[in-house]
Formats: sequence, C-alpha cells, structure tokens
Amino acid sequence: MSRVQLALRVADLEGSIDFYRSLFGVEPAKRRPGYANFAVAEPPLKLVLIEGEPGGPTVLDHLGVEVGTSAEVREAVTRLSGLGLSTRVENDTTCCYALQDKVWVHGPGTEPWEVYTVKADASGATSIRPAGASPDASCECGTPAGLTDEASAPCCR
Repeated sequence: MSRVQLALRVADLEGSIDFYRSLFGVEPAKRRPGYANFAVAEPPLKLVLIEGEPGGPTVLDHLGVEVGTSAEVREAVTRLSGLGLSTRVENDTTCCYALQDKVWVHGPGTEPWEVYTVKADASGATSIRPAGASPDASCECGTPAGLTDEASAPCCR
C-alpha cells in the first residue's frame, strides 16, 4: 500500500471536515482536538487537516507518501540519500496521534515531503507544529533519536 498525503492547515476545522466529507464521500478516519485525517481509497489519498489560525487561509503544511512498512521507509532513506538529497530520519516518533517511522526531504521550492509508515495509533499526547512555525522549527516533542543531522527536528508535522 502506498498513497500520497496532503496536509493542510485550515482555519475552520469543522467546516473543512464537512467539505472534505462531501467531496470524497467518506468519514474522517481519525479525529482529535485540532486534527482530523481522511483515508480516501479512490483516489488513494491521506488528507490531513490541522487546525490553524482562526480566519486565516488554508495553506499547505506538508506533503507525504504513506507506505506500509518501516522497511519501505528505510528503502526510501537509502534511495533518497543515494540521489544526494539531504534526509532527516525520525524513528519511533509520535506525531499526528500516531507512532511513526519517517524520512523527510525538501523539494526545490523548500516544500517538505515525508515518506512514512504508521506503526500504531497514539491516543495520548502528540505534537503538531504550531501555526506559522517554519517546517524545520523545533517543537515540544524534542529531537527524536535517529536524526541524521544536527538541525532542528520537523517532528511536529
């Protein structure tokens, strides 16, 4: 299984949930305070909605590719690093209400992309980067083990 992820920061979370429920004809797969995601079968899409500033525009938070296993994440690390791309690895990180393994890269326009797998649901504390923070900004989740460089962890995406 592999599908593209689109994470949006939205001003009106409930209104956005209603809109995307109608657009894709599916209920949210997960809802938590300030957060919802949709697992859309057709087209294969993981749509993530993160509550942003009230009255603000909807903006792209990050992009991703969800894969089925940690082995696929490790394969992505090897492939992307082999292409000379700067990678940032996060293993066993709790993010967006899930335990995940992931690798981050940036596109030529500095857009953040992650290749990740969800290992388990996390119903407790989680981290989501505050609205307006840089995609590489440190956040309250700290620096997870497994980072390949010394820069601040994008752990809250």
